[in-house]
Order: sequence, then structure tokens, then C-alpha cells
Amino acid sequence: MSIDSFIRLAQAVERGKFDFFFLAEGLRLREHKGQVYDLDIAGRPENLTVLSALAAVTTHLGLAATVNATFNEPYEVARRFATLDRLSGGRAAFHRPDDRTDEVRGSIDAVLLAAHLAPLTTHIGLVPTTNVTHTEPFHLAIGIATLDHASRGRAGWRPQIASRAADSAHFGRRATPQLTADDVTDSELISQPLRALFAEGAEVVEAARQLWDSWEDGAEIRDTATGRFLDRDKVHHIDFQGTNFSVKGPSITPRTPQGQPLVVSLAHATTPYEFAALSSDVVAVTPHDRAGAASILAQVAGAVVRTGRDLTDRPLRTFADLIVFLDDEPGAAALRKARLDEVAGAELASDAEIFTGTPAELADLLLDRRSTGLDGFRLRPGPLPHDLTAITRGLVPELQRRAVFRTEYASTTLRGHLGLARPASRYAKAG
Repeated sequence: MSIDSFIRLAQAVERGKFDFFFLAEGLRLREHKGQVYDLDIAGRPENLTVLSALAAVTTHLGLAATVNATFNEPYEVARRFATLDRLSGGRAAFHRPDDRTDEVRGSIDAVLLAAHLAPLTTHIGLVPTTNVTHTEPFHLAIGIATLDHASRGRAGWRPQIASRAADSAHFGRRATPQLTADDVTDSELISQPLRALFAEGAEVVEAARQLWDSWEDGAEIRDTATGRFLDRDKVHHIDFQGTNFSVKGPSITPRTPQGQPLVVSLAHATTPYEFAALSSDVVAVTPHDRAGAASILAQVAGAVVRTGRDLTDRPLRTFADLIVFLDDEPGAAALRKARLDEVAGAELASDAEIFTGTPAELADLLLDRRSTGLDGFRLRPGPLPHDLTAITRGLVPELQRRAVFRTEYASTTLRGHLGLARPASRYAKAG
């Protein structure tokens, strides 16, 4: 499977002035006498993710897909097709009517949006958030794997549990814990009723990782002499048994450019720290000051010890979240935030520290926080596009002047950006 092939095919069809480009959904690899059929031109991407990427490189062609009705949640199907329709400018073959009259619209599907951005960018990592409580693990795994192919190795994934009754109501399959007002205001209390959901989330990530590893490097041999597309000895069956679900492999999507797309989690308390220690390559945390950063790093280190993770074999990067209001003029960012607070009728509150100041002041703060042992930062701009532009045009040059930030990308993959090695498949034979 090559994303370039899909792009070439779609562009060729569009040059021929056809109506639409159709992708069918498959849920398994073909087998013959109980084994993976090695003559099959195998390897199936997640079709809506591919179509979102194709929307970025076509202008008129309709984009149509089949979706399995048995193993896809109706709400998710409608939401994802609506996302494809918006990204393609109304060219999706399935469309959920939208009666909104404003332009500040609801959330669109993050994986499809990332796939749409993949052909339009060359180096930036793309990390969508997906719900792991109500979404099938197999579909999550092949969607993120397809994104890694579409982006040529720049995919990440933030698995997120669903903890609100309104989220559960979309799917109608099961309820999630009801949280009290006291729970919501205490990060430790809120993690207690969600402990089972975090445990299930860790199982979803593990199932996805096993599926990603089910194809070894070199499984696609494309041997024209023998007519074999793949080496069946390098495609492995998996049988994952979770508490509430099971997954059998192999994946239908070949091994990705990164081997394992990067897994990122957001954590505020003990239970999420343990989830990160079990499942993540990067954990984003939310200290409000220097002392808080040091305390959280100690808690994450404790979670690593409790879960038995070997950081030599599996490094864990810890990034601090920071909300940024940035202006060149001293005091201007604070005044702008105050005006926005006045309009909103309340002062902005957040799980993360809120910064207002100049690029030089922000650079000072980042370097101070980094000295606590943090590996990096996840900057969350204030009002867009102002504060995002201020970060790229003000903060980045300031950090470059101090020789603490890259002037060019040194890698083409997201793992490479973070200094993380490309892992081998767990099923590959040693030597």
C-alpha cells in the first residue's frame, strides 16, 4: 500500500473528468487454507482517512466510500462523513445534513483533518485525538496507521477516554461514571471513578500496538517472479483479550513508516500518570509553576516505577502545557486578556498555567521550567490566529537567537523530531 499510488490514481481519475473516486472498506486480509494469501495485493488503508488526504490534492472529484454498518458506530460514521464533506468542499458521497447558521461549527473528525493536512505539509507532526471508550480498537489502529502512511511518518495519536454522559449518549451502548461537582474540582477525585476507563484505554493502546507490529518490515516483497505480494512469514496473527473487548489480527494495514506511530497522552493526576507510564511515548502535564513542574515530574517517575516500565528500552518524554498570550509590547498581552475576560464575564481558568507577556519573557520562563527536567512544552495559543502567529514570529526567533531551538528540521518523522528510535516489530525474529 502506498499513499502515492492513491494520489496518482485520484489525480488521474480527476484529469479524466469522472464523477467520483470510490474506496471500499475491508476488515480482514484474504486467507487461503488458513494462511494469509500471499498472492493477494494486500494491505488496506482506512478509507475515509485516505479520502481526506485525497481531498487536499484534488479539486472537483467526488470522494465516495463504503463503511461497514456492523462494526462502525452510526454517530461516528455520520460525523466522519460530515468532516470529509467539509474538507473536500462538498464532494463527499455521504453527507449528514447540517442546519447550523453560524460559522463557529462543531468539532470535526481529528484523524480525517490530520490526513487532509498531511499532503499539504512536509515536516510537522500531526497528532489527532480520538475517543477510545466508544470506538472500536481495530478501526482506531488502522486509522492512525493509515495517517502515518499518508504523512510519511509524521503521525501521532492521543487516545482519550470519554467521561461524560453526553458523550455516551451519542453511542447508546453503555454509560460512563457520573461525576459530582466535587469530583470535577479535584484532579485526584476525578481520576478515581474513571480508573476502569483508563485501564480499558491502556488495553486499547496495547491492542493497537500489537496490530501495528503484526506486519514486520519487509513483509511487502512485491516479487513479480513468483507473483507474491507479501511474505506471509512476516505477517503475524494476534489474539488480544481485553477486559471488555477482544481483537484478532493481523492488521489489514501494512507496517507504517514509523513502525509505531507516536502515542501522546494528557495527564493531571495519579491514574492518568499511570496510564501514560503504561501506554505513551509522550505525556503532556499541567504544572502551574516551577515547583508544580518538579512535583509532577516526581509523580510521573513514580508511576513509571509502579508500572515496571524500562525507560532505557521505552523512553517517556514529558512536556508541560502552557497557554500563551503573546505580544511584543510589554503589558499588551495582559491587557488583551483582561479585555477578553471582561467580554466573557469571567476570568479565564484552565488546567494549565496561563502566560501573558513578550517573546523574551516567555523564552525565559521556558528555559527556567526546562531546568526542572521537562523534555519540552506543548504551547496552547490564546485567541487564534493572533497568538499562534506571535509564537512563530516572535518566540521562535528569540529561542533561535539563544541557540536552544532548531533552525531546520533534522528529521522527516515525528519520532525523529523527538529523538525516539524507530522500534522493530515485537514479532520479528532476533537476528
